[in-house]
Amino acid sequence: MIGQLNHIAIAVPNLEEAANVYRNILGAKVTDPVALPEHGVTTVFVELPNTKIELLEALGDDSPIAGFVERNPKGGMHHICLEVEDIMEARDKLIAEGAHFAGSDEPKNGAHNKPVLFMHPKDFCGTLIELEQV
Repeated sequence: MIGQLNHIAIAVPNLEEAANVYRNILGAKVTDPVALPEHGVTTVFVELPNTKIELLEALGDDSPIAGFVERNPKGGMHHICLEVEDIMEARDKLIAEGAHFAGSDEPKNGAHNKPVLFMHPKDFCGTLIELEQV
């Protein structure tokens, strides 16, 4: 069902400072920031030869990552994103298996403007899983 690793997401308290670490210290290509109000985050992607790292900053106090950054003031790994060919087929299989969603079980457009769903960490070894249709 799952395909390639699309990205690893890291929640950070300051997006500009975090992007500069990857850009200036590690020499990585970093995209421009994009605000995603429907997800409550501003994001950049660090582009690697085989995948991406998504850096997330809370966009307002109601952001789903605001509490995460409060508990982890220096930031930390927030989720991993795995690709699927058909998000609805994947969703239906996961529902049949008894998996739980973090939030709605209806896909929303993610940072790549593709449908995404988030799977609850309690079902996946304590890790928040984002599924993205490719």
